[in-house]
Amino acid sequence: MTETRIAVVLKGYPRLSETFIAQELLALERRGLSLEIWSLRRPTDRARHPMHAAIRAPATYLPEYLRDAPLRVLRGLGSALTRRRLPALLALFARDLVRDPSASRLRRLGQALVLARELPAEVGHIHVHFLHTPASVARYAALLTGRRWSFSAHAKDIWTTPAWDLTEKLSDAAWGVTCTRDGLGRLDALAPGRTRLAYHGLDLSRFPAPPPAREPRDGTDPAAPLRLLSVGRLVAKKGHDDLIDALAALPPGLHWHLDLIGGGDLRGALEARIRTLGLPDRVTFRGAQAQPAVIAAMRAADLFVLPTKPAPGGDRDGLPNVLMEAASQALPILATAFAGTPEFLTDGSHAVLVPPGDPAALSAALARLSADPALRLRLGAAARVRLVQDFSEDAAIDLIAEALCTSAGLAAPVKVREPDMAACGS
Repeated sequence: MTETRIAVVLKGYPRLSETFIAQELLALERRGLSLEIWSLRRPTDRARHPMHAAIRAPATYLPEYLRDAPLRVLRGLGSALTRRRLPALLALFARDLVRDPSASRLRRLGQALVLARELPAEVGHIHVHFLHTPASVARYAALLTGRRWSFSAHAKDIWTTPAWDLTEKLSDAAWGVTCTRDGLGRLDALAPGRTRLAYHGLDLSRFPAPPPAREPRDGTDPAAPLRLLSVGRLVAKKGHDDLIDALAALPPGLHWHLDLIGGGDLRGALEARIRTLGLPDRVTFRGAQAQPAVIAAMRAADLFVLPTKPAPGGDRDGLPNVLMEAASQALPILATAFAGTPEFLTDGSHAVLVPPGDPAALSAALARLSADPALRLRLGAAARVRLVQDFSEDAAIDLIAEALCTSAGLAAPVKVREPDMAACGS
């Protein structure tokens, strides 16, 4: 019998910054689902996570710009002309184009025509990550081919997509999940009951046990500065500018060094700010790193800092996976009480949380945590307990796997211990 497969549509694959997607794909395969990946963009990161090598699903790349693959687009158009659902698709697209008269909207239609033509007959369902442009492609292709589609919503897509676009996609999709109560509140306000909460969680089997007790550094010894670490793309919503300003306001006698892991468009501006504040010898930009290097840095650090905040235009984080990765290593965390972070970490119990966009509060918290290794030890241990007890990946993957199997007409998945055993029957 031909194996029924599920197409997963992504904006870009693989990406170092989207470990939560790679983790989910791998976990779904380990529950026996047969997947294939359709990406709107080719990878731009030089490195890959080990998880990417473990994922068996083949990846196909749609033309990022239609001019780059005119024959594929023309073949997609020719195939669409033979389909009885084309008038319905054109009517939907016309409504969308009136409200969003952009080249991007035209590109999504072209990508959808290619996807609709090239999807194998064995694909029984389409699932998409992110409700903005990838969901437009998935929605158009699903309508044209008569398939059902579902979504995983995350952060930027929830907060920057127009309400009309979100509302219609929520109504059209067979089902959907999102990864924070913060995001769920936004989606439920537009279309009540169409989305379920599914925290990403963490597959702890991929992570080493926490390191032995860290050195009780307090920043008083210039030969043993406090080791600070921040991991995240160098974009506005991560709050690196606030972190740099907060560090500049620390007492001159406090010795520290910050490692910044991540790449992004703001690197030049951040480096200029660091030079202006006289901190170039105390901050190291390490660029984007694969997960083993990130975990090694977490094991060597004394404090993890992630001051996320709203970005211009409304972009914001969900629940950053790096917070859970830091907790896996019992690394104490200083973050902001913003977006999904307080759903995982409670101020004073699992971490120290300060208001977003407040460098003075961030600086005061840095000084307090620097001087108190015992507090850092307690917070790091508590964050790991919180992670292990309440944020393993199993619950979310069970929910998503069952919904995908139902949508694709497959037998219900069976959770198994052996990672290569099939668990979802056709």
